This record gives sequence, C-alpha cells and structure tokens, in this order.
Amino acid sequence: MNLPNTLTVIRILLVPVLVVVLMTRVSYHDIIGSVVFWVACITDFYDGYLARKRCQVTVLGKLLDPLADKLLISGALLSLIELGLTPAWMAFIILAREMAVTGLRGLASEEGITIAADWMGKWKFGAQVAAISCLLFGPVLDKWIYKFTNINLFQTWGLAEFFRGRLSSDQFWGFFTGIGLLLMWIAMLLAVWSAIRYLLSFWRSIGVRLIQEQGRLTKTGNGD
Repeated sequence: MNLPNTLTVIRILLVPVLVVVLMTRVSYHDIIGSVVFWVACITDFYDGYLARKRCQVTVLGKLLDPLADKLLISGALLSLIELGLTPAWMAFIILAREMAVTGLRGLASEEGITIAADWMGKWKFGAQVAAISCLLFGPVLDKWIYKFTNINLFQTWGLAEFFRGRLSSDQFWGFFTGIGLLLMWIAMLLAVWSAIRYLLSFWRSIGVRLIQEQGRLTKTGNGD
C-alpha cells in the first residue's frame, strides 16, 4: 500500500477515536477531539496531494478517499448532536445528502458513467470542516478569550437564547460558537445545492435511458 492510501486508512481509523473521545466526554474531550479532527483533515489534504505528485492515484484510493471523508464528517456530526452543539435536523440533511449522492454515483457506475466531484462539493466539504472545527473548539476558545479580555462578545452571542431553546440549555455560547452554527447553516445549504447539482447531472447522463427502459439498470434477467 502506497503512502497516500496509508494516510487515507489512518483517517478512517481516526474516526472511531474521535467519536469515542467526544461521546464519552473524557477530560478535555473538546480539545483532544479538535486535535484528532484536524489531524484527520490534514491527512485528507496530503493523501490527494501526494497521490497526484507521485503519480500514485489508484482505484483503491479513489474508493477509500470519499468513504473516509463521509465517515469523518458523519462521526463528527453525530458527536456534535450528542454534545448538544448542533441541531439533529441539520446534521440529518447533510448526512442524507451524502447517502443520496453515494447512491446516485453507484447507479451511474452501473451504466459505466462516472459523476465526478465538482467545485461545489469541495466548498461544501470545506464549510463542514470549518463549522465542525468552530463548534468543537469554539466554546473553549471563547472561554479563554473572555477570561483574559472580559469582553462580553466572547461570553454571550446575540442569538444565544434562540440557540439555547433548541440545543443544550447549559452550553456556553460565545462568538466562535455562534460562528460555528452559522457555518453549519452554510454547510447545510451547500449540501442541498450540491445534491441538486448531482441529481441534475445524473438525470442528464442517464435519465432518458431510465424513462425508455434502456441500459443495465432497467434490464431484467433472461436466465442465461
């Protein structure tokens, strides 16, 4: 196994570590979880970079890389729900998008068509990483800054009562925590938008075949 694929496997193995640390709420779970999440995100950058630079792009890598990304985001979002840091319905929409796009890609693959990731998917993933990072480390950072500056902006957020009414009642809401939730809204909207783009691309590629019952997806077995 080459180095890029090894980094991808490491990212996959870091997901259960992240979930266990956050959901068991061990001491300094927010700091440790943030570090684990960032290390996983760094491997995401370098596995693709090294694969292209070393001409080591493999079929295994193409299969494992998106799987590792989905596992990482899914594990982080489920942990955020458990910690009361993000609404469950927002996480559901993002995760539903991931499953739907994976299904569309699988159907297109059966017809010999590859629906490649576009720039919208990259922006979506970037927004998810930024949102999760702020929601994991934001409360800690807000507390640290407020302790040394005593600026209320880092102790209370303008929509604190709105957030508290829908999430955990005892959560510390400060500037970076609020930014994290706003970024989660952006990530959710980008997820919906990119899902629509994938659906349109899928329909343009094989929609007519499905209607006319052509291609491998609509064929029935003949017993041969």
